[in-house]
Amino acid sequence: MLIDPIQLTKQLVDIESTTYHEAPAGEFLHPYLESLGWEVARQPVPQPDPAKTPGGGTGPRFNVYASQPGITPEVVFSTHMDTVPPFLGPCHEDAEYLYGRGTCDAKGIIAAQIAAAQKLRTSGAKVGLLFVVGEERDSAGAAVANKNPKGSRFLINGEPTDNRLALASKGALRVELYAHGKMAHSAYPELGSSAIDKLLAALHDIQALPLPIIEGIGDSTLNVGLIHGGRAPNVIADKAEAHLLIRLVGPADETKSAILTAAAGRCDVEFSLELPFVQMRAVEGFDTMVAKFTTDIPSLTAWGEPFLLGPGSIHVAHTPDEKISKQELLDCVDLYVKLARHLVQ
Repeated sequence: MLIDPIQLTKQLVDIESTTYHEAPAGEFLHPYLESLGWEVARQPVPQPDPAKTPGGGTGPRFNVYASQPGITPEVVFSTHMDTVPPFLGPCHEDAEYLYGRGTCDAKGIIAAQIAAAQKLRTSGAKVGLLFVVGEERDSAGAAVANKNPKGSRFLINGEPTDNRLALASKGALRVELYAHGKMAHSAYPELGSSAIDKLLAALHDIQALPLPIIEGIGDSTLNVGLIHGGRAPNVIADKAEAHLLIRLVGPADETKSAILTAAAGRCDVEFSLELPFVQMRAVEGFDTMVAKFTTDIPSLTAWGEPFLLGPGSIHVAHTPDEKISKQELLDCVDLYVKLARHLVQ
């Protein structure tokens, strides 16, 4: 059965499945894929510690893996079922685009990969499908999947790359800074010690650090994404924290060492996530790009040589205006088929 990826995208986008709450998407995909003749298995994924994870879930989480009965896949298509919050409501459309959370990141990609796998399967290709949870936060689903590889030689991962094959994707280093002080009346600052002052001083020095650059790939970038601390304007702050995300090119060790030095004596430092920078090979006949974002690929090393390709623009992902071109979605089905056939020829 051939699949209409536009209709399937709309069905998937209508399902609310933000990170930690992905089960409804998996509950849809499991019987859907079985109805197409795939052998489907669930890979349970634990919920994170709720004390350390605002917005975390309590319900079941699981990856969905689909294969052809009795066949070891040579190529596995993979992307993620979770989306960033907030859910934007049902999918809507005009003549050119589909709109809604997940249209390009990455439910449209799920639809394109299923459509491509269906075409490949009818021609005798050995393909599989892996749809994971948690990509938008910590790649927890990919980490579980990596303990259960299925013997594939190639992994075609899907993220919005404007239908261009990525030659590299940046890594990610999540940094948490925790400053501690002593509360006092703000009229007598000498009686206290401001955690906010310590945090701001450390952040100033960390933001001034030179970060690695790779010619032809680009530079590392740093974002201070969250700051929290203090009690009230008239109280010297006894605690403060900041959460940073660095997009890495090259190894993280030098950057981690520099951050520890900059924060020493002022903040405790935790590195809560580290995903390495990845370089991939070009394939003749495909336009190329460099992905400035991070993917599940570093956490799926046991699934074969990686490739990164998908419809849609990362510039509208994670925004209220997320959308995907219908034509680009259809074109990507053919690109996925072309790439898979090239790899196993």
